[in-house]
Amino acid sequence: MAPSEFIRYTPEVETIDPDIDDLLAPIIEFWEKKGRESPKVEGTGRAVRGAHPKSFGLARAEVYILHNVPPAYAQGIYAEPGRHGALLRFSSAASHLGADARLGTGLGCAIKIFDVPGVKLVEDEPDSTTFDLVLKNNTTFIANTARHYLLIEEVVNDLPEYVARGKTGFNDLLADFLTGKGKLERSDWAWDEMFAFVRTATQTPVRNPLLTTYTTMGAVLHGDYIAKVRIAPAPHNASHVIHHELDVESRPDVFQPTLVDELQAGSFDFDLQVQLCTDLDAMPVNDLTVEWPEDRSPFVTVARVRIPSQDISGPENFERSDALAFNQWRVTAEHRPLGEIMQVRQIYSASARVRRAYNHQPQVEPKSADEVLP
Repeated sequence: MAPSEFIRYTPEVETIDPDIDDLLAPIIEFWEKKGRESPKVEGTGRAVRGAHPKSFGLARAEVYILHNVPPAYAQGIYAEPGRHGALLRFSSAASHLGADARLGTGLGCAIKIFDVPGVKLVEDEPDSTTFDLVLKNNTTFIANTARHYLLIEEVVNDLPEYVARGKTGFNDLLADFLTGKGKLERSDWAWDEMFAFVRTATQTPVRNPLLTTYTTMGAVLHGDYIAKVRIAPAPHNASHVIHHELDVESRPDVFQPTLVDELQAGSFDFDLQVQLCTDLDAMPVNDLTVEWPEDRSPFVTVARVRIPSQDISGPENFERSDALAFNQWRVTAEHRPLGEIMQVRQIYSASARVRRAYNHQPQVEPKSADEVLP
C-alpha cells in the first residue's frame, strides 16, 4: 500500500474523558485492593497478578528487527535492523488462578525486549532499556471507556461465581455486564462491550500457545502513524509441534505442560507484525470492540521472534516469571498507546507495586534475559 493511504496521527484521533484522572482513582483502588486480598482469595499465601496471574512459563527469546522493512512500517524501534534479547511470559488471560478448563481459552503473551534505548513512558524506571509488548489472543477488548471499564472489571472479577450458578448465573452475568449492575443509564448500557465479551468467551478456540496469535487489541502510535501490533506463529511451527490438539478437560493443567514439552523438543518462531490504520471509521482508535479488517490494511512483518529450545519446567521458572512486571506503557514515545482504555491500562503499575512489595520481590527492571534466566 502507498504511504499516502495510511492515517497520520493527530491528537484529534483520540477521545479522552476530561475527567479521566478522577475516573482512574477508583480503578487504581480496585486493582490495589485486589492485589492486597489475593493471598487469601487465591489461596496461595502470596500476592498474585490482578490480570493474567496464572503463568504457563517464562521463556528466553531473541527479537530480530528485519532489513528492508517498508519505510512506513520501519518506525521507532523497528527502524534499524538488529538483534535484541527478550523474555516471553505465556499465561492465562483470566483474572484468577485455577484449572485451565475453569479459566477459559483466553491466553496472554507478554514480551520484554532488552537493549532498547530511549526514555520509556512509565513512572517506574523510565530510563530502563527494556521495552514491553503486552498481548492477548483476542483482536478486541471488552471495554471502550474508563467509566465502563471499572464496572465491567467488577463483573468479570466475579466470573467464577456467576458460572458456578449455571444458566441462571450466566443470565445474571450478562445483565450485570450490560447494565453495570444497574449503575448505568439505559442510554449508556454496554451493548458493544457485552457482544465483544460474548464473542471472546464463545469463539476463542483452545489452541497450543505456540500456534496462537497474540495482539495489542488497542491502537498504538507507530512513529508518524497509527497501528495495532501482533505476533503470529511462523507457518513452520505447525509442522513440528507435539501437541496439535489440546483437551483442557483432561487434567487441571494443560497449557503449561504443553509449553514445557514443546520447548524441550525444539525451537519456535513468531512473526512480529504491524497493521497500519487506513480508515478511522473502519479501524477506530477509541472503539476497542471493533476488529480492524485486514482487507483494509494487512499486517506486515517487521521482526522475527525466535524462542530457542529450552527447559522452562520447575518452580524456579514460576518464581522468576512472577517477579517480573509488564506494562503497555514501558515503550518509547514513538510507540505510545492510544485512546482512553489504553490510558487506563497504565494503572497496572500500581497493582504490580502492591504485588511485588507483598512478596518481597525486587521492583527493578532486569538488564538482560541472562539476569532473569541464568
